[in-house]
Amino acid sequence: MNLTTTYLGLELRTPLVPSASPLSEKLDNLKRLEDAGASAVVLHSLFEEQIRAERATLEESLAQGTHSYAEATTYFPSPRTFAERPDAYLKHLALAKESLEIPVIASLNGSTFGGWTTFSREIEQAGADALELNFYAVPSDAETSAEDIEHDYLTLLASVRAQVKIPIAVKLSPYFTNLAHFARRLRRQGADGLVLFNRFYQPDIDLDTSEVVPQAQLSTSSELRLPLRWIAMLHGRLDLSFAATTGIHCGGDALKLLMAGADVTMLCSALMKHGIQHLRAVETEMVVWMEQHEYESVRQLKGRLSQQNSPDPAAFERAQYVRAIGAFRT
Repeated sequence: MNLTTTYLGLELRTPLVPSASPLSEKLDNLKRLEDAGASAVVLHSLFEEQIRAERATLEESLAQGTHSYAEATTYFPSPRTFAERPDAYLKHLALAKESLEIPVIASLNGSTFGGWTTFSREIEQAGADALELNFYAVPSDAETSAEDIEHDYLTLLASVRAQVKIPIAVKLSPYFTNLAHFARRLRRQGADGLVLFNRFYQPDIDLDTSEVVPQAQLSTSSELRLPLRWIAMLHGRLDLSFAATTGIHCGGDALKLLMAGADVTMLCSALMKHGIQHLRAVETEMVVWMEQHEYESVRQLKGRLSQQNSPDPAAFERAQYVRAIGAFRT
């Protein structure tokens, strides 16, 4: 069975790629992911706040003692006082590239310029095969328009694109007025692929303590319907690679998204829940189904049921809603 696929110009053995998660923070886990069949890996995200913290610490350290006396203006603090997180990320990336045979994709998570433009160049120099820009923001300013938000994202993308030559994927939320239009604008600004979709952290309220508490819940297979719909509608219409993420727990989930038009399917919750070796089970399930249905390769089935190729294109749009709710009439 030929499971090979192409994502961001990278030739991959299969379409199964572990997405950014705590699993990739340790080199041992990265090796285990590769051994379990991962065709590439997305490193855990470096957050914009971490880059900002390093800058703030550096500026504070450089200012130490400069107002004490004249000779103190030449004082330079020990590097041990600097925040280490961004540097540690680069070291981890370089070590992963040295230790693994599969492509390594770095991930930057933020919503403003921060240190992205400079750090993206350092990521490329550390050896990343590609870069995932994770646009994670929950706009709450009533004075900020949708156009302003999109303009900021596009400007950020263009700035990063000017810094690096490696492929860039943009990880998006589904909350855009016209996602298809925005996707086209991202392509024009240099995006090579889209990762659909980001799952937002959703807080909860503890009634006993009257406090807002964090809640990080794993996905379920039913959540794949949102990326499935949009990938199916965009496939073949934009010159972009598509990665599906959220809700991929078994081989059947991955196959559905490939048939919609995804180039790769990214797993996180399934591996967090069942362990890294679950990756082998997902691949086996894919192969068994493809053999039973006489498919010889992933390329043969990719996009077969996208909107462009579907015998019922309206199934992905408003018309299908009437049919769906009709099933509940008594």
